[in-house]
Amino acid sequence: MDSLAITKAIEDQEWLAPVADGLQKAVETTYAAGGDAGRKVEDALHGVWLGHPLHAVLTDIPLGAWSVAAALDTLEAIGDDKYAAGADAAVGIGLLGALGSAVTGLTDWYRLSGKTTKRLGGAHALINISATALYGASYVMRKRSNRGAGRALALLGFGAVSAGAFLGGMLVYYQKIGVDHSKREELADEFVDVLDWDDLEENTPKRVEANGQPVVLVRQGEKIYALADACAHLGGPLSEGKVCDGGIVCPWHESRFALKDGKVLDGPSTFAQPHYETRVQDGKVQVKYGDPVLEV
Repeated sequence: MDSLAITKAIEDQEWLAPVADGLQKAVETTYAAGGDAGRKVEDALHGVWLGHPLHAVLTDIPLGAWSVAAALDTLEAIGDDKYAAGADAAVGIGLLGALGSAVTGLTDWYRLSGKTTKRLGGAHALINISATALYGASYVMRKRSNRGAGRALALLGFGAVSAGAFLGGMLVYYQKIGVDHSKREELADEFVDVLDWDDLEENTPKRVEANGQPVVLVRQGEKIYALADACAHLGGPLSEGKVCDGGIVCPWHESRFALKDGKVLDGPSTFAQPHYETRVQDGKVQVKYGDPVLEV
């Protein structure tokens, strides 16, 4: 199976554009209406508190539960009714997990703007919504004692959720969504000259290179802060962002990282930004990968 060909075929589906735009706008409007509380809920659903995308954790629940249901349905279908209750419970657990997976997935996806990621993510969402609807119908049929129809609907749902999982994998492994995009290559153990002290303006992000690695510097009074320049979320240039409330805001998707240690202050990034030890010697700003900022 040619995964890139599948990606191209989905990208060429023009009808997905207005669907994706409308869905992203609806999610954005919902969080914006909540103000500061909405931002906190959004960060929680991204997984900022976990230090890892929450969506990736929750997707295992429906996939695992519905895989168990498929196995138990098969055993029931060949004549062993004692597995019916377990299959029904697995379908129900999967439905609950699917709700959490859907909410966190939409939260991660609504800020993406690239043509491929928008359409691929939109297709991923639509397929998984369809799978959840099929499993919901299956659960209803089971409770109405129409077990044959319930198993058939679950089988269709399993095919759909498998296709959705395949597209989810493409988003991660081909489009690099949900992975750490910061440059974490360590510098040498010794300090490296990166800039003249006089060239560093107050509260103005400055991009420099240390051993070929992009670093953003911010001066505040007699302190210099240094973080990796590539945002951990999707690689946006922090040096083109703004300094705000003790942090630096990525210009692409508004993740905010603490200047002193790279901690995530606002999502969507769930990964902390690599930070560098700093000092000034002989009028030169020097950085070294490692500990928090030092006094000048």
